[in-house]
Amino acid sequence: MATLFKTFVFLDLEGTGLMDTVPNITELCMVAVHRSALEKPLRDEAGTLLPPRIMDKLCLCVDPVKSLTSHAAEITGLSNSTLQQNEKQAFNACMATIVEGFLQRQAQPVCLVAHGGDRYDFPLLKAELLHQAQDLPSSVYCLDAWRAVKGLDIRKRAVPRVIKGYYTLDGIYQRLYRKVPEHSHSAEGDVQTLLMVFLHEAKDLLTWSRHNSRRFDQIVPLYRNVKG
Repeated sequence: MATLFKTFVFLDLEGTGLMDTVPNITELCMVAVHRSALEKPLRDEAGTLLPPRIMDKLCLCVDPVKSLTSHAAEITGLSNSTLQQNEKQAFNACMATIVEGFLQRQAQPVCLVAHGGDRYDFPLLKAELLHQAQDLPSSVYCLDAWRAVKGLDIRKRAVPRVIKGYYTLDGIYQRLYRKVPEHSHSAEGDVQTLLMVFLHEAKDLLTWSRHNSRRFDQIVPLYRNVKG
């Protein structure tokens, strides 16, 4: 059944490592934008797309209670020592409640959007929530932007044969805007990049989201009952 979403919440998670390392979240960012701001985006005098003036943000750093891999620490700029020095809390029941409250505050229904979300962000968020015996309401949906952009290209018969990095978030942004995104590999920076990608292709992606999103309660957690 097609769903007309009123709010899109752009999501990015940073973690202690990739899927095979059983990661914990080290940083979470959500930016909520109403559908109307995506349908009629702001532009400057030169016609360049601008981010919406009205959007809600939730950005939290998290003590993962396990060691970051060296690769994760290098690309995110986070470390166990700096997170602990800044007295960041673990992903606990309070944080789970904050995430759910942030989503409930938005005009409903809500669709989470993450690049590569089906493989990493959605299953990892689900695992962290379930570890706190919490979950998101069944009214929350999710959309993998990687699948959406590639799906639209397939529909347009515009998929390249072999180009490394073609569907990375940075790669898509560079094709659309002819420049490198400013703040990669921080949760907030990647969310800003994702939002601008979505804005550029908003007409097609809004239509795609109606028919290709799925409920968050259908997401399989990345793991169960593993922490630390």
